[in-house]
Amino acid sequence: MRRMSFSMANEDALTAVMAQDSRIIIMGEDVHTLRRNLLVRFGKNRVRATPISEAAFVGAGVTAAMAGLRPVVEVMLVDFIGTAMDALLNHAAKIESFSGGKWRVPLVIRAACGGGYGDGGQHEQSLWGWLAHIPGLSVVVPSNPADAGGLLLSAIEHPAPVIYLEHKLLADYWLDYMGGATRKTVQFDVPPEGAHGPVPDNWHALSLGKADVRREGSHLSILSVGVGVHRSLEAAGMLEQEGISAAVIDLRSISPLDTAAICETVSKTGRMLVVDEDYTGFGLSGELAAVAAEAGIPFKYSRVCTDRTLPFNRSLANEVLPNTRRITDAARKLVRQK
Repeated sequence: MRRMSFSMANEDALTAVMAQDSRIIIMGEDVHTLRRNLLVRFGKNRVRATPISEAAFVGAGVTAAMAGLRPVVEVMLVDFIGTAMDALLNHAAKIESFSGGKWRVPLVIRAACGGGYGDGGQHEQSLWGWLAHIPGLSVVVPSNPADAGGLLLSAIEHPAPVIYLEHKLLADYWLDYMGGATRKTVQFDVPPEGAHGPVPDNWHALSLGKADVRREGSHLSILSVGVGVHRSLEAAGMLEQEGISAAVIDLRSISPLDTAAICETVSKTGRMLVVDEDYTGFGLSGELAAVAAEAGIPFKYSRVCTDRTLPFNRSLANEVLPNTRRITDAARKLVRQK
């Protein structure tokens, strides 16, 4: 078993699979510098820098996938994916269905997401609920290096489009960019277990739609993804000192959802607390409640989400985002409900 950073795990897994499959290419702005090790090894035909036009290079990725390649298209921030939504919403997600399975789009959109570092509401969104809402798109959000590499392999092998989101507080090259140079005095609340950790000696794909039980518990179930998993684990440790036993479930995948794991844990504890850095309304938090309710499970419910546009001020933003205090407060109230 090796140890790697979150970013290194992604690059190591990508290197391994690109060496095995010449159909895999990388496209996006600045990939010639961000993925320079891959550029040196595989050349500019397979690591292709593009102009700063998400609509253009995501659209090119869709057609490249239809033509037989397996593109990994990098959108710098998930916030910018809006300019390419026609290619995803009306084409990549629907082509297989409209063609009766004759055409497929084995495309990966890789994008950074998440807040907590003071870059404002146009650069710190998560948006996985919005994207998972679209039939035909899969959405994965790893929380640690081992899952990062394994889920990236799964995304590349998947015969349909996958949105692969990596939280910026886990990715060391993002942290270098955000906190380096003139921002050396800036500190970030980075979960150490997510930014670095053990990875397998040989990468293998993790099944899409398979959650991971990160902590067992009997009083309530906390469900989350990405950095939220680490905030939830920290909160669960604090709650344990008060005699509250909290299970923590890492969903890993927003679409498809591991409905069996969701129903199993909520059936055991009778309480569901969703920790979701995405927006509250019409998103993942409500979908998880619907899964359990439609299964006929009696349970009590609460959620800690991002309720409004993130302020630029970091102190204000940290109160808007799910944090450990908000999670523990919500858990206590949920457990006390009769």
